[in-house]
Amino acid sequence: MIRVALVDDQALFRAGIRMLVDSQPDLEVVAEAGDGSEALAVIPAAGADVVLMDIRMPVMDGLAATEQLLRMPDPPRVVMLTTFDLDEAAARAIRQGASGFLLKDADPEFLLAAIRTVHAGSAVIAASATRDLFAHVGGTAVRAVPPVYATLTEREKEIFALAARGLSNAEIAASEYLSEATVKTHISRILTKLGLRDRVQLVVFAFDHGLV
Repeated sequence: MIRVALVDDQALFRAGIRMLVDSQPDLEVVAEAGDGSEALAVIPAAGADVVLMDIRMPVMDGLAATEQLLRMPDPPRVVMLTTFDLDEAAARAIRQGASGFLLKDADPEFLLAAIRTVHAGSAVIAASATRDLFAHVGGTAVRAVPPVYATLTEREKEIFALAARGLSNAEIAASEYLSEATVKTHISRILTKLGLRDRVQLVVFAFDHGLV
C-alpha cells in the first residue's frame, strides 16, 4: 500500500483528491494539511511515502515545507502541485529535491500514475520537460563545476551532455549507435558518480554548473 499525504489550503480540492486516491486498491491517503507548517507536524507521524504539495499556501508555502521535509531522516517523495506549467517555484522545488510537479488540472489517471511512478523511485516529469522548465525560468548564478565531474570518462561526459539536453535513452542510443542497455548502464554510472538521484536531477546539475 502506497501511503499518500495531501497538502493544499483548499479543503474541497483535498477532498476530491482523497476520493480519487482512496478509490485505488494500492493507494491510501494517510494525512492531510492545509499549509506547510501543519504538513510538517502531521506527515512524519503518518509515515507518508508520497506527498502531493501545493506550492502557494498561507502560513508556510510548499517550497519551505518541502525543503524541511526532505531534510528529515527517510523523507517521503514530494510532488509539487501548481497551476502554472512553466513555474519558477516548481523549478526551485526540483532543485531542493522534489520529484517533479503536476498541474492541478492534470488528468486523474495521470495523477494516479504519477504517485505510483514516484513511489517506484522515478521522477514525475521527464528530463526533457525539466530542461524546458529550466530554460524558460532561467537559473541561479552558474556555479563552478565540482571536481567529481572530472571522474566521468570522456564517453560518460558525452552521454551526460545528451541526457542533459533531455534526450531519452532510446534517442541517445540512436544518435550514438549504442544499444539502449548500454546507454542505461552509462546513465546509471553517471548518476552514481555524481551522487544524483535520477535524470531530472542530472538536468538540474547541468544547468546549475553551466554544462548545458
